[in-house]
Amino acid sequence: MNDATRQRGFTLIELMIAVAIIAILAMVALPAYRDYVMRANRTAAASYLLEVASLQERNFLDARAYAADMTALGVSPPNEVAANYTVTTVGDNTTAPPSYTVTATPISTAPQSNDSCGILTLNSKGEKGHASGANRCWN
Repeated sequence: MNDATRQRGFTLIELMIAVAIIAILAMVALPAYRDYVMRANRTAAASYLLEVASLQERNFLDARAYAADMTALGVSPPNEVAANYTVTTVGDNTTAPPSYTVTATPISTAPQSNDSCGILTLNSKGEKGHASGANRCWN
């Protein structure tokens, strides 16, 4: 066969090398992508907790009491938060001073169930809490 009639293309070895390179890149990129998605979901939940805390403070100014739960507060989490977290708030007006706690608990079937930060909390004193104790959870 001369060069003019010879077919051009990839050899099996070249194809296998390309597949191996793509597999290695995917092995590196996929965990990083999962971590990014988990951080983005946690940030959305933390932002929503701050919003609920603001609504609790506004309710306290209007009614001189914190709302007992999310229904009394008249809010529900947005879809991107509700898909990954169960958000609750508990107002305690029987103590002096009155207080509230807002909690975001990861849903066990969501990707957030593997998040090391776990449950995020925010209370009426402005104290932010989480299961892992790591500062990165609220950053």
